[in-house]
Amino acid sequence: MRIRVAQPDDAADVVALRAVVHPYLVRGVESTRKMIAEPPPHDGWTAFVAEVDGQLVGWTSAEPNASTSVQGFGDVNMLHVHPERRRSGIGAALLTAAIDHLRLLGVRRVRTMATADSLPFARRHGFTPSREVRYSALDLNPPPALPEPPPGVRLRPVAELDPRLLYEADVASALDEPGDVPVDAVTFENWRYDVWDNLGLDKAASTATEVDGDVAAFSLVKRDGARMWSDYTCSVPAYRGRGLARMAKTAALHRAAEDGVRIAYTSNDESNAPMLAINARLGYRPVASQWTCLADVS
Repeated sequence: MRIRVAQPDDAADVVALRAVVHPYLVRGVESTRKMIAEPPPHDGWTAFVAEVDGQLVGWTSAEPNASTSVQGFGDVNMLHVHPERRRSGIGAALLTAAIDHLRLLGVRRVRTMATADSLPFARRHGFTPSREVRYSALDLNPPPALPEPPPGVRLRPVAELDPRLLYEADVASALDEPGDVPVDAVTFENWRYDVWDNLGLDKAASTATEVDGDVAAFSLVKRDGARMWSDYTCSVPAYRGRGLARMAKTAALHRAAEDGVRIAYTSNDESNAPMLAINARLGYRPVASQWTCLADVS
């Protein structure tokens, strides 16, 4: 077994591994390659892979969390180990490499994700389960009908918008998003990297609901071929309760399906009842659950 820092040429193998371990996650090869070659603008992002006999069998990334004002908080993101290689120390070695990296950057509290089968592993390494996250899928054959907006409301592809307006709506809506820490420190530079300049973002399908010139709600589509991920669907607080987020998401799904997407995936905190209700009305079905897990590493 060999643990090393990930390289851009690992991207295809990482995506193939993810398809085996977490088939409901969507991130394409070129998007993954760019992430490794050109990491996020905030300091400290890195990724590690595990090899056995020259084959890539494990992956994780780690970074200080740049979206929250909570100091010393970091993430070990989606640790993957091939099912045939588990219980051989690979996951522990990847986790140790990631935590050691974060500790050197001053991170003192770490979050990771674990499936139900992985919770014993997480607990053995000092993590405590915190929040349940539901992953859901929607068959887009047939696609949902394109909604008809009421007077004064427009449905616009985000390609037509000033990205800063979308960023401002994102920041406003994220302040009360359920999670382990508040999402209250997202800079435009980091948002642009994660969202607007992401190679997987389908700006023609991603849709905003505009009211009197304001971005009131939006739904983002990140795509890999015939598969898509509803990256974020939200309403600005002042416009909630009017069905605008559901309208934006329905339009985004319709447009993605019209352009060849066949299945849509998303995730939601189990406490996010409004978004879970929207997804249920659209026909999403649960396909997996994971738990955020927290540990002190000082």
